[in-house]
Amino acid sequence: MTFEEIKEKLAHKRVGIAGCGGLGSNCAVALARVGIGTLVIVDFDVISESNLNRQYFFFDQIGLKKVLALKENIGRINPMVKVYSSDVKLVPDNIALLFNGCDVIVEAFDQSDQKEMFIETVLADLPSIPLVIGLGMAGWGRNESIHCRKIDNLYICGDEVSEIGPDMPPIAPRVGMVSNMQANVVLEILLGIQ
Repeated sequence: MTFEEIKEKLAHKRVGIAGCGGLGSNCAVALARVGIGTLVIVDFDVISESNLNRQYFFFDQIGLKKVLALKENIGRINPMVKVYSSDVKLVPDNIALLFNGCDVIVEAFDQSDQKEMFIETVLADLPSIPLVIGLGMAGWGRNESIHCRKIDNLYICGDEVSEIGPDMPPIAPRVGMVSNMQANVVLEILLGIQ
């Protein structure tokens, strides 16, 4: 399949991304670069200087809402991508409303309780939509530990064990590996390779 054929197939696809931090911003950018048609991005946070070590934002965007800055950055990368941004906190009552109609949903949260809530809600309320999650990307090194595993309509990307903490911070190399793996899995699903 040529790149033009890939872009043609992706131009009509819609991907939802829950969280616009390290995983979500980098995954969204990777999908924009390959020509995804529509992105639905949802986050309620603002950019801080500490985010810049792993998130696709710039120093002059500190203090801005992540969804608005990410929409702007995607527009500079590929203005053909339609970006629907929602500056809201995701809760069980709004997840199906925001992500219904997506071909694939990407979970990109830092907090384990938010991850769990989101995964459970999507699997219960939107069971026919594939869900690609990030689990275990803290620290550095250990490249061989990062993998992808499929359970029914759930795709898990990461090492599935390394939790973020003071001695295991989330930093660009491993976060980037997992976010790009998530984008690659989305492509596999959308292009019919799975």
